Amino acid sequence: MAKVELVVNGRAVKGEAEDRTLLVHFLRENLGLTGTHVGCDTSQCGACVVHVDGRAVKSCTMLAVQASGAEVTTIEGIALNGELHPVQAAFREHHGLQCGFCTPGMIMSSVDMIRRHPEGLDEATVRAELEGNICRCTGYHNIVQAVLDASEKMGKGAVKAA
Repeated sequence: MAKVELVVNGRAVKGEAEDRTLLVHFLRENLGLTGTHVGCDTSQCGACVVHVDGRAVKSCTMLAVQASGAEVTTIEGIALNGELHPVQAAFREHHGLQCGFCTPGMIMSSVDMIRRHPEGLDEATVRAELEGNICRCTGYHNIVQAVLDASEKMGKGAVKAA
């Protein structure tokens, strides 16, 4: 067993895990943070996306011991002062979810995408960047609209496609 020390959603946590325990399993099983979903275990679907030191990471590709010492934010931790994060609110407003299984990963990927594109986003960029997140229900149109709306509301602007 290896010691794992993280800051998760602003709270310092300590635990033990086998060396081969994936971060997604540590979050779900050791910390009870079940909003991060296990969809494929092969990094294909994106349901397990969390932020590690501010960057989107597929937590099924990272060992818990690799994340030790890092700051991890899960879907449970992105709300702002008890209010939905602007991306969460946009997903709700634009009906960017159906069954909800992919939604936490989509939202976490979208928050990171908006952060990395301070100049704003266009539809082609959003679609290209969400290729690593699979949704089997919505057809992506409402998800893309939600991300564009959130980007605009967060002051990142929306840019027209060239």
